[in-house]
Amino acid sequence: MFTPSICRSLRAIPSKQLGGCPHCQSKARLRHKAVREPRTISGLSTQALHSSSIREDVAPFRKQLKEEAKQKRLAGDGKSEKKRGKGKDPKLENWDLTVGIEIHAHLNTKRKLFSTSWISDHAILRYLRKRSSFVLSTPLIRLAPFARDGRIILHDHDGIAPEDGKSITIQIKQIQMEQDTAKTIQQPPDTALLDFNRVSHPLIEIITLPQIHHPQTAAACVRKIQALLQAVNAVTTGMEMGGLRADVNVSVRPRNDSSGPHGYYGVTGLGQRTEIKNLSSFKAVEDAIIAERDRQIDVLEAGGVIEGETRGWTLGSTETMKLRGKEGEVDYRYMPDPDLSPVIVGKDLIEHLRKTLPILPDESIQELVSNLEITLKDAKTIVALDDGERLDYFHNVMACLRDSMGDSNATDDFDKTPMYRKMAKTAANWVTHELGGLLTASDKPFSANMVSADALSRIIGNLLANEITGRTAKQLLVMIFDGDERDVDSIIAQDHLRLVPLSRSQYVQMAEELIGENEAMVLQIRKGQVGKIQWFVGQMMRRGEGTVEAKKAEAVLREMLDVGAKT
Repeated sequence: MFTPSICRSLRAIPSKQLGGCPHCQSKARLRHKAVREPRTISGLSTQALHSSSIREDVAPFRKQLKEEAKQKRLAGDGKSEKKRGKGKDPKLENWDLTVGIEIHAHLNTKRKLFSTSWISDHAILRYLRKRSSFVLSTPLIRLAPFARDGRIILHDHDGIAPEDGKSITIQIKQIQMEQDTAKTIQQPPDTALLDFNRVSHPLIEIITLPQIHHPQTAAACVRKIQALLQAVNAVTTGMEMGGLRADVNVSVRPRNDSSGPHGYYGVTGLGQRTEIKNLSSFKAVEDAIIAERDRQIDVLEAGGVIEGETRGWTLGSTETMKLRGKEGEVDYRYMPDPDLSPVIVGKDLIEHLRKTLPILPDESIQELVSNLEITLKDAKTIVALDDGERLDYFHNVMACLRDSMGDSNATDDFDKTPMYRKMAKTAANWVTHELGGLLTASDKPFSANMVSADALSRIIGNLLANEITGRTAKQLLVMIFDGDERDVDSIIAQDHLRLVPLSRSQYVQMAEELIGENEAMVLQIRKGQVGKIQWFVGQMMRRGEGTVEAKKAEAVLREMLDVGAKT
């Protein structure tokens, strides 16, 4: 019988001492999480202060545009809903697209930049900017406020375009520090409000080289950089909450023609670029690049010339719009500020940052897939959800499952056994699909307190020990999710949910009744539609009300229907 125990207390353990043990790595993640909890000011979190804005009594302009675009699609009076640029467009065969990206991210700090006003503690500010440089492999410049010459590697599982193959490396020109400006809030038809709350919020700007050639890969690049920054807690929040936005530089040139007159930081032979500002979602990045690419191709094929200019993109639109022209290739000019002293970064701090970085998303995915044999799809989902909280939750569930096995199995080698990998696959399925389905259906955000890691581990443990059926396990999850405060074992005992195995004769009797009632389907199965056996299995499980085991039911049905055993 499965006899779960209470999880052992989770201690803070330095990440470099953990090796490959998922149980220990989970503990380290908890330590990092505790360290990176947002500071509060008069009851408000740092994130809330970063995101605060003027109260709007009417629907935001962004929301209004989104709704209008939706109504256009439903009415059928918009452009075709085929994804532009993803279909077979003959004109794309004659042109090469080149994209560079500038990503602006709000740093997760307490005081404003170069100010005593709340939101930018200078020590924390420099610390977070340096953590950002490490995750993007950009060496720090010890006497300047930026880092140069890094890279980011995107894989096919990151969502890059199929044309880019299994992986692509994008060079990072530099990461520099900036301060934010006021925010314009449009209130149609003729009102614009200015929100000064975010003025002087510290930002980092991450600049890639123009080495991206597909809109899908550009969106994947922004998504990957956001995930890395969130993994080290360097940013306040993601694109969905306004903590990160992107500018894209787009140019086209004739296919396989490298004689273009323009270049950037060693990348030569480019066409004239235009810059699209302030893109606030991954979809906006992809759609804006497609629209601007198509516009430039249309202009060039009509004999026109591309002007160097800054353009805008509106949610729901199909075209970019001109905002202003550029006076020259150098759009901004910098000069040293005599009131700001050089920042000299000590080697000891650099080494400390390198040693204390938490586990990054790619490493987590690799660990789940290689060590625990979790599917790539489930591993990506666990790592990507809820800013890493779902990954921490999964590891806590696994820690509780491991503890429940008792001292006889609690060895280092146990993590390499088929039993442990089966536990991991089952836990991944329940954390992503079963629990995720309940969250989606109820429209609630994830919280580890809704179904504790200990409770879910007890449900999974009883299921794996054949103490309950899969149907009963799902019923238990719903009960805990809906607020039943009893522990799992008490619910099983008090509600008589423990599995009482049926005899073979009982399985045969139920199967005979179903076969007799569904002769037409039996004939289809005997003609080769073997998959329909699962319908019979489902019916037996319903009639058994938690007492029927699916594998035993299927075996009896296959025998009675003269269908070979499942291979």
